[in-house]
Amino acid sequence: MNEASDSLEQEALRPGGGPPGLAAAASDPLLDAAAIARARSLYFPTGQSPRMTVVRRLLEQVAPFNTNVLITGESGTGKEWAARYVHALSPRHPQPFVPVNCGAIPAELLESELFGHEKGAFTGAIAARVGRFEAAEGGTLFLDEIGDMSLPMQVKLLRVLQERVYERVGSNRSRHCDVRIIAATHRNLEEAIREGKFREDLFYRLNVFPVELPPLRERKEDLTELASNILERCQRAGQQPVTLSGGALRILRCYDWPGNIRELANLMERLCVLYPGQPVDIANLPSRYTANAPLREADREIVARRSAAGPQPQDFDLPTEGIPLKTYIENIEIALIRRALVDTDGVVAHAAERLQIRRTTLAEKMKRYGIQAGAEAQGAPAA
Repeated sequence: MNEASDSLEQEALRPGGGPPGLAAAASDPLLDAAAIARARSLYFPTGQSPRMTVVRRLLEQVAPFNTNVLITGESGTGKEWAARYVHALSPRHPQPFVPVNCGAIPAELLESELFGHEKGAFTGAIAARVGRFEAAEGGTLFLDEIGDMSLPMQVKLLRVLQERVYERVGSNRSRHCDVRIIAATHRNLEEAIREGKFREDLFYRLNVFPVELPPLRERKEDLTELASNILERCQRAGQQPVTLSGGALRILRCYDWPGNIRELANLMERLCVLYPGQPVDIANLPSRYTANAPLREADREIVARRSAAGPQPQDFDLPTEGIPLKTYIENIEIALIRRALVDTDGVVAHAAERLQIRRTTLAEKMKRYGIQAGAEAQGAPAA
């Protein structure tokens, strides 16, 4: 964390504190309690931990101003959600919020993407095109992964930030722009400056108000609230949310979450697909989350029972090199059949009921896959 960010966080922690000139933000009509609550429910990366309390205060303090904001943090920590939160609380909120991932667009196309182009400006430009700056007029332009922008493009962006004008590719006519810039990156830009990969003058233009989002592993006390919030989003999207047991939550808090909130969201959505509307316990979690977790004795029995059933459907990932869909589905079917047999002590009729298929159908599948009911039941530990 840089010195500027440290100073801002210390001020934000002080009752009524904040960077110079931001005291008026607390009484700004835009930041009434209802507006903040609404913006939090839609955009803010949930959490009441001390680190996230600081982040929330900083974002709310800077929101009413046109100050450039630089959001840093590991991939998946919620940088775009934080940017949307600032926009939602700003006077620009009725106008567009336009995100652009600078790292996902080839360098030779990024200029056209940002500034637009005229018809015939280059091969394939069969019509004039509006750029992201123009699309964000009056609103907020979110430049995600700014650290991946090429040096020539950094020069052009710096000019726009300094002069507030730009030209479409293929045009000599300067266009004025009125946009607020919020940039984000998972890279260490100060290190990139030392390596000659990022312009120092652009860094200082962007880094007026730095905000660092902590990784999930440093705020695990927020995990229960985050998971609940994500499951609510799944429900609004039409899915049947799962209910996480205390044991499952305990195991998830032991995991380091290299993919941060994005990884947690993917896991919750995956569980909703596999176990719609059902309770989820330790045995239902993919093995990567239980592999290195300290388990209580009761938890060990659950994991042992799951292991006896063989690979579980939640453990299957699509290999990078691909896999025939038929084989993938068969693997999942085998895992589900074995799981059902373990849970029913090898009673085929009961396993068929669990799988909601006829007993004869299950018997045929067991014969095809070489699954023996007795062997599956014997492999399971006593409940």
